[in-house]
Amino acid sequence: MTFLFQGPFSSSSSSSSSNSIITHRCTYDVFLSFRGKDTRYNFTGDLYNALHKKGINTTFIDGDDDELKTKREDEISQTHVKIIEGSRTSVVILSRNYASSTWCLDQLVKILECKQTKGQVVLPVFWKVDPSDVRHQRKNFGTALAQLEDNTKVQSSKTALKDVANLSGWHIARGKGNESKFIQEIVQTVSIIVNCTYLNVANHPVGIESRVQDINSLLSIGRNDIRMVGILGVGGIGKTTIAKAIYNLIAHQFEGSCFLTNIREHSKQEFGLVQLQETLLSEILRDARSSKVGNVDRGINVIKHRLCSKRVLLILDDVDHLSQLEALAGKCDWFGLGSRIIITTRDKSLLTNHEVNFTYQVKEMDQNEALQLFSWNAFKRDKPTEEYVELTECAIHYAGGLPLALMVLGSDLYGKSIIQWKSALDKYESVPNKNIQEILKISYDGLDDNEKDIFLDIACFFKRKHVDYVIKILDGCGFFPDIGIQVLIDKSLVTIDENNKLGMHDLLQDMGKEIVRRESPEEPGRRSRLWFHEDVRLVLEENKGTNKIEGILVDLPKREVIHLSSKNFMKMKRLRLFINRNAIFSGGPNYLSNELRLLEWPEYPLQYLPSNFHGKRLVVLNMRNNLFKGLHNGFKNLQNLAIMDFSNCEFLTEVPDLSMTPNLEELALENCTNLVEVHYSVGFLDRLKIMKFVECSNLRSFPRSLKLRSLELLLLEGCSSLENFPEIECKMEHLKYIGLRSTPVKELPSSVEYLIGLKELNLDGCENLMNLPISIHQLQRLKRLSLRDCSKLVKFSKNVGDNIQSMPSIVSTKESEISSSAELSISNDDYSSMVFPELRVLDIGNCVLSDSDFFMTLDCFSTLELLDLSGSDFVSLPSCIGGFVGLRSLKLDDCKKLQDIQVLPPKMEEVYASGCISLESFAEVSKRLQFNTCELPALEWIDLSRCHKLLQNIGNDADNLLLSEGHQLGMIFPGNKIPDWFSHQKENSTSNICEIDVNEPSNVDGEIIGMALCAVIGLKDAKVPSHILCSVNIISNGLPIYGDDKAFHLSNSDHVWLRYYVPEHNELKGDKLQVRFWCSTKSVSFTSCGAHLVRKYEEKLKDCIILNEHNDLMNDIQPTKRRRSDDGDGGNLESNLFPLVPQQRRCPSTMSFIVSDD
Repeated sequence: MTFLFQGPFSSSSSSSSSNSIITHRCTYDVFLSFRGKDTRYNFTGDLYNALHKKGINTTFIDGDDDELKTKREDEISQTHVKIIEGSRTSVVILSRNYASSTWCLDQLVKILECKQTKGQVVLPVFWKVDPSDVRHQRKNFGTALAQLEDNTKVQSSKTALKDVANLSGWHIARGKGNESKFIQEIVQTVSIIVNCTYLNVANHPVGIESRVQDINSLLSIGRNDIRMVGILGVGGIGKTTIAKAIYNLIAHQFEGSCFLTNIREHSKQEFGLVQLQETLLSEILRDARSSKVGNVDRGINVIKHRLCSKRVLLILDDVDHLSQLEALAGKCDWFGLGSRIIITTRDKSLLTNHEVNFTYQVKEMDQNEALQLFSWNAFKRDKPTEEYVELTECAIHYAGGLPLALMVLGSDLYGKSIIQWKSALDKYESVPNKNIQEILKISYDGLDDNEKDIFLDIACFFKRKHVDYVIKILDGCGFFPDIGIQVLIDKSLVTIDENNKLGMHDLLQDMGKEIVRRESPEEPGRRSRLWFHEDVRLVLEENKGTNKIEGILVDLPKREVIHLSSKNFMKMKRLRLFINRNAIFSGGPNYLSNELRLLEWPEYPLQYLPSNFHGKRLVVLNMRNNLFKGLHNGFKNLQNLAIMDFSNCEFLTEVPDLSMTPNLEELALENCTNLVEVHYSVGFLDRLKIMKFVECSNLRSFPRSLKLRSLELLLLEGCSSLENFPEIECKMEHLKYIGLRSTPVKELPSSVEYLIGLKELNLDGCENLMNLPISIHQLQRLKRLSLRDCSKLVKFSKNVGDNIQSMPSIVSTKESEISSSAELSISNDDYSSMVFPELRVLDIGNCVLSDSDFFMTLDCFSTLELLDLSGSDFVSLPSCIGGFVGLRSLKLDDCKKLQDIQVLPPKMEEVYASGCISLESFAEVSKRLQFNTCELPALEWIDLSRCHKLLQNIGNDADNLLLSEGHQLGMIFPGNKIPDWFSHQKENSTSNICEIDVNEPSNVDGEIIGMALCAVIGLKDAKVPSHILCSVNIISNGLPIYGDDKAFHLSNSDHVWLRYYVPEHNELKGDKLQVRFWCSTKSVSFTSCGAHLVRKYEEKLKDCIILNEHNDLMNDIQPTKRRRSDDGDGGNLESNLFPLVPQQRRCPSTMSFIVSDD
């Protein structure tokens, strides 16, 4: 019976030893640790003989040997160390008197240390002792440890005994079992371990440990399933190195193991797969004679038959074809339970097609790993010498985290002078290192012709471009990019980031460019692609172009002139791609290739394209910022055109008939200030997705109707002469955004109801808009409606309320009541008849709306999050606002007639009421400043700047701040004094920066639960910007732990900015706390600032405050008064917290400070 155990590198074990096992070489196969007087002449002697007979190199040191007893202890210790460290496996025979020998205990401590640091396999044998007694140090083991005098040795011995008892091993109970049978099992297990030949992994195994640990978690060695795991990555990323390290770590845990290296190359040889099958069988079965298979098909059957019951580890390295997997590991059931098959490859599709469910994508090295690996190769140490630091950074940047490149470059530069380093790095930029390129090029060589063209186009032109944009162009070239790009991704040659942009490792990009350069090293004009600015300038200015050129990218180091003659493009008959990034051309061409798919030429020097250019194959035409007026032959031949951009073409006056461009998807004419007319055919382009006419100030004639089933975005913003919005002729379910900002549109047609997918409608600044059609209510998906500065909009819509069920009358702000009412309304109503049921943002600022009845017709009371009513003429905030239970932000700035705010929704977080000069009553502010129960627990910010009338009515409570553990709150209001209860205050004169240190004695009681911050903002100049930006930061021991930015609209009077900060952890326990206030403009100053640490014990004050029986302010509590001693008889009154008396009335579970009312 074979004993299979949980080794030190199973999924549940530590990986701390991985680096050591990678490089560790052993002198002995087995070290035996035992107590001589217990087992020397019986079990241990028999085990030693059995191991020796099997050819297993076994050693031991018997502390009971009389000869050893005569030697000095330190000599024995050194011998122990060398022998134990030089052993691959230790067999620890724990017997009755084992712990009574300090020699044995010292051995055991060292053995377990080697297990952790060197990956040594430890096999315990519990010979006539109970493992539980060893683990818990009971009976003889406890007695022996009690006799040790060295406390340090006692602890280390206890730990060692506990750890070894937790390992899997053999328990040979007294009088039970055949010892020879156990010895046979131990020998068999040890044979498996020592027969696993360590593979040479790496001289400097930097970064391998973490990657091995990641793969170990995928392998889950402890599970009894059969599992295939793929290791995926680009060439040179370290797949084989990692696989070797994994093999060294876990191979001993299997009945058989095999590492088949470089399968890609071996498979190319005659009978290559057959030889690989035979090697697999020979290494796992340890029988070369019976491993001959003759052909692949017979080999498959032999592997399935011979290995189906064996627990094996098989590593297939560098697989590049599915037939290799089918011949060597076709199915999981070819192997026994618990088997693991690891496949390294550059091609993800192989793993997918072979149904490999676990894949590890090898990551590039991070900066620290790259620095170490490069330094070991370049300097033979783990970091560069001081004079080479900057050059090392350049080399690492070039290598880009690719281990192969780091090793090759480091080795090349080893021993070189600084001048030689600089020269070599310059050379790499233009001529990449050959050794690196050959490894990377293997993946490229496996591509078909179309895939190679796609790879080279991306490397030379399209890196960091949106994948959809590139696919359009390459599809027009006939390269089948949908499948081609996926192949490149599967082979780790290309990536797509979270923004759907194409990525490529810099060294792969260099490889692609080097492949192109080698097409004609001496003559750039005979290469397929040009991108290097010197080559481009040479070809264009010297007329060196040929029929070989397919693509040109003009990207100069700085904006310069290229002198171009009219004939310079004549020889480039196969030109597919022309991209000008920043050059100014002194002349224009009289010929352009009709093979062009991409023509991107901002600042094109002529008014027209050449007359002989028909552009039938054009996919992208980008002619921004130029003198362009159009095509000589119009747009009749542009059947394949998908993207057209004529933005900033000031001489363009019309968009002609585009009916012959049926594939057009994007049309952009932004800032075409002389554009007057857009042909009606534009309204019927069935594939058009994006249409942008922004700031076309003279545009008057626009299609009267739109039938654009694919349209997603329509921008007409700033078209200040466009008075009519077109009729909608069909359902346009894909249109998500319409922008009509600052247009003189008078009305929207009733056919807007066909915009069934619309999510955002921006009508800001439409000054001629007087009302909205009733059909706008049919926009069920609308999430944002913006009507700011529609100064003539008096009513929200015509016939408001017709056939619309109104929202229930809601005056309570209790969320549960509103929610149940809302649900009842929705459940009894047809969703299609609801008004804006998904609306989240409604902005009707400065619309001079005086009628609030329309709020009752809206059905977004559970979804609306932001409501902007700034500049409205409401006298009182409609009570139904309290029914919008999802509302978080309410903006009421400059509502000059607004007198009271009584009811707010329960989830409110921000209220902006700056400049509400008539505001007299704000119930929630009164609750915040006194001891009333707060019904808005989420409220964090209240802006009352320029609200002087409200402040007069609130009176003495204006600078009270309700503080509570776990809740943050801020407020700004007119005032000029820091509240007296702030323990740290500072006068600041006229600076726009105010800093204050917050230091308190260490013996102050109470846990810190927050910090109150305050600053008085003064104005030094009447010409202050309409909005100023202020910030506050808390710094602890030199590091920022909190920051808050706010924009304020202030008048000529001073204002108080209060903020309460609640830390998430113990951030306010630093020895050096500092608060810093800052303002963006020097015309504003902080005349004073303050800070106060709020402690837990201070909350108890609320139970002891004298409560005035004459509460006449807002029907709530008014604090008692005492005169300030420093103000004389006519001084201001200050709130008084003392004397302390028993509680008169229970306060909410928050903390409040009562302060003065200057």
